[in-house]
Amino acid sequence: MRLPKKGSLGREVPLIVVAALLVSIFVKTFLVHFFFVPSGSMQNTLQIGDRIAVNKFAAIFSDIRRGEVVVFKDPDNWLGAPPAPTGSAITRDLKRALVDVGVLPDPATQYLVKRVIGVGGDTVLCCDTKGHLVVNGIAVNEPYIFAGNTPSDMKFNVTVPKGYIWVMGDHRGASADSRFHTDDLHKGMVPLNDVVGRAEFIVWPFSHASFLSVGHDLARIPVKK
Repeated sequence: MRLPKKGSLGREVPLIVVAALLVSIFVKTFLVHFFFVPSGSMQNTLQIGDRIAVNKFAAIFSDIRRGEVVVFKDPDNWLGAPPAPTGSAITRDLKRALVDVGVLPDPATQYLVKRVIGVGGDTVLCCDTKGHLVVNGIAVNEPYIFAGNTPSDMKFNVTVPKGYIWVMGDHRGASADSRFHTDDLHKGMVPLNDVVGRAEFIVWPFSHASFLSVGHDLARIPVKK
């Protein structure tokens, strides 16, 4: 058996590290990104502190569909100014490195997670005589809504333009979603260009690990051409 040449290990380790970083960056850019859930606006589907895996491939190469849970960039200052960096310089550098390889989201770009209620061409209104949301004239059953909440305490009737989505949190009483931003630049709609991807799986804590459900009543409504 031929022994490795002296110094070959020293040359191979940096190559392995660089290759691993390149793979990580590729995965972050095109396939999967991980996000931390900071609020209760999606309870009980998502709990505060959950870590979720987001399928970025879905946003790039397929349509975002009604009923899916999506992560998107703040479309028009919904969250206000981003928080100032905290911790020591070493901690900040470590967080920056984790952001660069896709383990943590970039704190300079704020993100939200909501459920897609309407897609381009849809008419969404609240509510019918039984208190249900109505999409394209069809009343929707929403079993994922937080216990004790109504589908919406706010009345609205909107038509979603092509290239946009209308989103709402599952904890309707604690979600400042599309309903609360109808006076902003996009009238409460989220541009598809701001959608990072579809949230697929809760990865942490292990006790919450599960695939995220899709709103089946919403998904079954035909998309307007």
